[in-house]
Amino acid sequence: MRPLVLITIPISHYCEKARWALDRAGLSYDERRHLPGIHRVAVRRAGGKLTVPVLVCPERVLGESADIVEYADSHASAQRRMRLDDPALAGEARDLAASFDEALGPHTRRWVYYGLRGRREIAARYLTQGVPAWQRRSFAVTYPPISALVNRVLDITPETAAQSERAMREVFDEVGDRLGDGRRFLVGDRFTAADLTFAALAAPLIAPAEYGTPLPTVEELPAAMATSVHEFREHPAGAHALAMFRDERR
Repeated sequence: MRPLVLITIPISHYCEKARWALDRAGLSYDERRHLPGIHRVAVRRAGGKLTVPVLVCPERVLGESADIVEYADSHASAQRRMRLDDPALAGEARDLAASFDEALGPHTRRWVYYGLRGRREIAARYLTQGVPAWQRRSFAVTYPPISALVNRVLDITPETAAQSERAMREVFDEVGDRLGDGRRFLVGDRFTAADLTFAALAAPLIAPAEYGTPLPTVEELPAAMATSVHEFREHPAGAHALAMFRDERR
């Protein structure tokens, strides 16, 4: 059987979601990392569309992180499987994970890119982790067009960044309310794709040490971002995400 190939932008939280699921299932894969923008060439060659992650399997190509999580979980042992046995609870976890994909992930991405605009030294240190040598060497030249592309594709402006922050805080409050009864996991009595998806997509806001590639430390962030990260970490939803990384990200 040909090995699995995972195409990523290394720092992407959607890519971390896929990595986490594959690692949890114990599946061996070859991760091929690329800079934003440049990743599109690798994605199209692999049979994907424009976005990452893309998982190239022996039987098909998966171009959505949710599909990769489901594929990985279908190959996990009973002890590591995330899907709940109860159909109603399994559906609830699936729907909750999908809501995080739509209502959290895009906003955390936009908020982080806005907060780090112009911070070339941070981008050079963390965006280039594990990418091909020629991409690292050319980063000084490609950084301006990559930044322009990201700003255009993600519609990054002060106004949209503020809207995204409000949306993120609403999701955090909703998750905090769900956890208010003392439950350990978001759905049912064990770790599910809902917990994994929320934690992975919240990761840019809480900077967990267990993330699958190095993230900027709080001390490196601009002061306003660092203050927000501390606030998100102390929120019940942020504490839950940190606990999921600490206890479940192996």
